[in-house]
Amino acid sequence: MIQRIQSIYLIIVALLGGVAPFLAYLWLDSKGAEFFAKNELWISIAFYISAILAMIAIFLFKKRQNQFVINRLNIILNLFLLGFFVYRSLNLSGETLVSEKGIGMLIPVFSIVFLVLANRAIKKDEDLVKSVDRLR
Repeated sequence: MIQRIQSIYLIIVALLGGVAPFLAYLWLDSKGAEFFAKNELWISIAFYISAILAMIAIFLFKKRQNQFVINRLNIILNLFLLGFFVYRSLNLSGETLVSEKGIGMLIPVFSIVFLVLANRAIKKDEDLVKSVDRLR
């Protein structure tokens, strides 16, 4: 389970979704105060769901197709988060004066990259199993 590369990728996604948004700020408001994911309930819930989906996918290592589907759902969730962050960053008050976004806005991008890498590794495993079954 852990020796597979997709498990490592999924652990990284779980850490990115479960820990990183609460340590790195997402953006600064017009007063210069840092905005974290914990400041808004639905953003923190979305990050927790992303982390939970990654952990569920790790434990579905015997069911590669289900693991692949859960990762796709996680990618869609992270795309929605990314879309919200882009929308929010374009509508921040004081945009003409100050344009400072936090590194936390890139967390969905990193998560999507690692989820795509995990899906690629899962697909490679699935192809290997199919080729071995063909020889029997």
